[in-house]
Amino acid sequence: MTLPRPRKRFGQHFLTDRHYLGRIVTAIDAKPADAMVEIGPGPGALTDHLAERVEKLHVIEIDRDLASALRARLDPAKVVVHEADALEFDFAQLPQPLRVVGNLPYNISTPILFRVAEYAARVRDCIFMLQKEVVERMVAAPDTEAYGRLSVMLQYRFAMELLVRVPPGAFTPPPKVDSAVVRMVPLGEDRLRAKDEAHFERVVAGAFSQRRKTLRNALKALGRDEGFAASGVDLGRRGETLSVAEFVQLADASCAG
Repeated sequence: MTLPRPRKRFGQHFLTDRHYLGRIVTAIDAKPADAMVEIGPGPGALTDHLAERVEKLHVIEIDRDLASALRARLDPAKVVVHEADALEFDFAQLPQPLRVVGNLPYNISTPILFRVAEYAARVRDCIFMLQKEVVERMVAAPDTEAYGRLSVMLQYRFAMELLVRVPPGAFTPPPKVDSAVVRMVPLGEDRLRAKDEAHFERVVAGAFSQRRKTLRNALKALGRDEGFAASGVDLGRRGETLSVAEFVQLADASCAG
């Protein structure tokens, strides 16, 4: 396969190492009946493997030239190419339960994760390759340096596991950082839920807005002092020490109404 010229504005780094490509294909373990979408297929190295395994594959590619090249060489009855921005794409139009895979552009990986999280109820699992530092934040435990807003907001909806570490040399061009593959599985209908998810998000964001501050000081701007005090969570702690369940407890106690 002749590689196109990577475009910096799209943060393109194409996975070209067959060994690591094979490990990712094995981790995905695609079956014929799987409803699957690939974000950022690029020139289609992973796409080709997936298209051989599933009855129909959807791909989302923002690069007009790459999307055109994929349409030109892939069977449209097998692979549907959506020329679109994954941050704006309506995943609800695809079959469910949906499997979402892809090598996410490092410059917008976090916004894409939050976008996909909006559709967690429709998703079976996600297998993404991202910057290793981002994956470590996603799976981090409370009271560790990597634990933060991203950890809490994703662990609120998904069980996650780091599957494969991928070195820069596996890509063309090589990125300046290591990469990793993560599996995300929605927790299901019986998962812990906040009474007001918008308020929960504000509480989590506030708690991590200034990591060195205690919860009492970090959450002052939300103006729910009495509710926070009644939560049973020690407000002298810092946000990075709270579990997801404790954040829900804090948000629910301070929820208006």
